Amino acid sequence: MSENKTILFEVVRQDTPESEPYVEKFKVPYRKNMNVISALMEIRRNPINSDGKEVAPISWDMGCLEEVCGACSMVINGKPRQSCTALIDKLEQPIRLEPMRTFPVVRDLQVDRSRMFDSLKKVKAWIPIDGTYDLGPGPRMPEKKRQWAYELSKCMTCGVCLEACPNVNSKSDFIGPAPLSQVRLFNAHPTGAMNKDERLESIMGDGGLANCGNSQNCVQSCPKGIPLTTSIAALNRDTTFQMFKNFFGSDNMV
Repeated sequence: MSENKTILFEVVRQDTPESEPYVEKFKVPYRKNMNVISALMEIRRNPINSDGKEVAPISWDMGCLEEVCGACSMVINGKPRQSCTALIDKLEQPIRLEPMRTFPVVRDLQVDRSRMFDSLKKVKAWIPIDGTYDLGPGPRMPEKKRQWAYELSKCMTCGVCLEACPNVNSKSDFIGPAPLSQVRLFNAHPTGAMNKDERLESIMGDGGLANCGNSQNCVQSCPKGIPLTTSIAALNRDTTFQMFKNFFGSDNMV
C-alpha cells in the first residue's frame, strides 16, 4: 500500500537573504521509517513541485544525521527541532518546514547561526590552557559534580532554545539560554574556574542574564533535555555574589 502513498510538504522558501519568503509544495513518495531529512534528500534528487514544475533544489544544513551536530535545526509544523529525528509517521500532514527566524536566513531552510557562536565567544565558553607543553593530568572532579556537568555538555549549539525563547529576537541583544548554560558548565570546571569572574561579568550587562523573561520555553524545546532553567537560576545566584564582590572589592567572598 505504501507504494502509491505520498507525503505532502509545504516548504517556506527564500531565494536570497533579502528576498521575500514564499511557500512551495512538494509530494514525496512514502517509505517506511522516513525522517524529514530523507524526504528533503528525495526532493533534492527530483526537485519537482506539486504542480509538476521543476524548481531549484531546497537548501538546508545537515551533518551527522544522528542528533549530535545540531546543524539540521528547522521549524517543523510550528515547532523548532532537529529534522534528522523528526519521523514522518509521527507528523501531521501537510508537513510544514520553515527556517528558524531567530537567525538570518541564508537561503530556504538554511540559516546563519553566527549570533549564537558570537555569544559563546563573548562568554569565553572554553577552557584556556597553554598547549605548548605537557600539563599532565588535570584536577579531578567529584563524581556527583561531573554527572550534572556532563548533562550541560550535551549542548550541540543547534539553536532550538534560542528559536523557542521569546526574548531572543532581532530587537534584543539577549544571548539566549545556550550560552548562559555554558557559562555555568565552564565555571564548574576546576581549570575553567580561573576565569569564573570574567564569564560572570560578561553576562551581567546588556544582553545577559537580566534579559531572561523566565518563559521556560527553552527547557521544554531542548532536544537534549538540558536543564537550562536550572543553570539560569544558579547563575542568578552567582552573579548576585559577583555583584557584591565588585561593590565591596573583596576577593574573599564566595
